[in-house]
Amino acid sequence: MAKRVDSAAEYDVPDHDTSVFWKVSYATLVPLIRAAWRLRFTGRENIPKEGPAILASNHLSFLDHFLFPPATRRQIYFISKAEHFQSPIKRSLFRKWGVIPLKRGKGDTAAMEVSLELLRTGHLFGIYPEGTRSLDGKLHKGRTGVARLALLSGAPVIPVAMCGTFEAMPKGKSWPRFPKVEVRIGKPLSFGHLADKVEDRATLRRVTDEIMMAIRDLSGQEYVDEYQDNPEYRARQAKEGAAEGANVPKNGSS
Repeated sequence: MAKRVDSAAEYDVPDHDTSVFWKVSYATLVPLIRAAWRLRFTGRENIPKEGPAILASNHLSFLDHFLFPPATRRQIYFISKAEHFQSPIKRSLFRKWGVIPLKRGKGDTAAMEVSLELLRTGHLFGIYPEGTRSLDGKLHKGRTGVARLALLSGAPVIPVAMCGTFEAMPKGKSWPRFPKVEVRIGKPLSFGHLADKVEDRATLRRVTDEIMMAIRDLSGQEYVDEYQDNPEYRARQAKEGAAEGANVPKNGSS
């Protein structure tokens, strides 16, 4: 029986790069994904065929998760909210796909330790620095966890831009549309020379901002220097949206 994994602290780092389940999933799902969204890639040569790397991406849609495997052609590991593991079916699938459960607060330290161990043992690790999906299609300020991970591990950071997934399936939509989608992969960024500054907040902020600007340059998104999940920002966005709606003329009016 498979071990039940409810938190990062209980996650066993694999000693091999790709599981049989992942290979089968890749072989069956990737052709469907590529056909459905006429998927294109640029910069795949920037992903190493072996060895560790951090893939830092914008996050526009639930679909983003499924575009990494055809882009990397290697198994890639992620962290996701522990709430997603409550269903036995989801828990089993996520575990086999290399998704690590994160319990907010207490789980942060364990999740970081597992992430570091994955990189130290030569795996690919994916991260969304914004922390959550964009509600407006813009690129938002990144959390500094990606910088801390880069400095502690010494692994290169590869910026990734998902293009078209917001139009395909934005947050709140249950069913996708099928526009063309492209995954753009940038050149690796190295921050190993800053390893001794991992506790310096200004350095972490500067490194994170450099990563976000690299993602912006790839995606062409408008950048907003505020966290996507900031309640004040969301309140302003809701207010602006309501104001715009009020200014739209009703049918038959001038």
